Amino acid sequence: MAIITVQDLEKTFAVSRRREGARGLIGRLARETVQVRAVDGISFAVKRGEMVGYIGPNGAGKSTTIKMLTGILVPSGGTVQVMDLDPSRRRIDVARRIGVVFGQRSQLWWDLPLADSFALLRHIYRIPEQRYRANVAQFTELLDLGGFLQTPVRQLSLGQRMRGELTAALLHDPEILYLDEPTIGLDVVAKARIREFLAQLNVDRGVTVLLTTHDMGDIERLCSRMLVIDHGRVIYDGDVQAIKERYGGERTLIVDLEEPGPPIDVPGARVVKVDGPRQWLRFHRTDATAASLVAAVAARARLLDLTIEEPAIEDIVRRIYEGEAAWEASTA
Repeated sequence: MAIITVQDLEKTFAVSRRREGARGLIGRLARETVQVRAVDGISFAVKRGEMVGYIGPNGAGKSTTIKMLTGILVPSGGTVQVMDLDPSRRRIDVARRIGVVFGQRSQLWWDLPLADSFALLRHIYRIPEQRYRANVAQFTELLDLGGFLQTPVRQLSLGQRMRGELTAALLHDPEILYLDEPTIGLDVVAKARIREFLAQLNVDRGVTVLLTTHDMGDIERLCSRMLVIDHGRVIYDGDVQAIKERYGGERTLIVDLEEPGPPIDVPGARVVKVDGPRQWLRFHRTDATAASLVAAVAARARLLDLTIEEPAIEDIVRRIYEGEAAWEASTA
């Protein structure tokens, strides 16, 4: 049932750097080539129809893995099978059956209207006319594209462009969708719209999704399984809810009060920082809910604004490394 199979995957890059201990003019010119292992023996499998979160800190090897899965990069070691094909050897065949969205790179034509980009992609992928029109109509409705289909891509907002990128990646009915930071820089409304669309896409079309992100909200709302990678290695592969409760259970409620005051004492939370009228209250999911804390704070002081801050991906990775003892100490 696996649609993606990765076994002992490695990717090494040769990097030139200044030789250690070298001094003076000759020293500045003295370079040496070192081998940097970006991906170091990763193994995992993804079943057809799964939505899997693939997370880790910057430089962990996430994007490098995605590029090997798409055939952009050739592995230094190990094997990759995508729909029973080797992506680096059968790149064109694989490209016809996958969709890719890189959050900070565009596959749209910058100076053309969005609709013209779609039309060009139709010819590139040789999409039948009837199927192309049906897909454009459906995605226009689901992603509310109608108001800017004739707008040049360079004039679109980030949220509008990302909706266009998703449509472009899905026009040819791919079986797998790779998403690399698809919600980076988006506001709350734009994120919610894209998350709803991806969830519906998975249900309606059974598209397999591999999602890399720094936003835990993306993972929580879309994925049941999470792969955590750091220094090129998988350090966790399992249930999202389990890792959230064990390593990412602490949240922070940030409240802006009408007036400065002493730390607010409410059950289930502790104030960790006060800055004028703003206070940071830290709480664990098992001790209180955000709604109960907001009600408790509002009962004690005039509340102007609030924000819920989730644990950072880097913090969760650090806690996984430190282990259960460190986790228990941090929440004691």
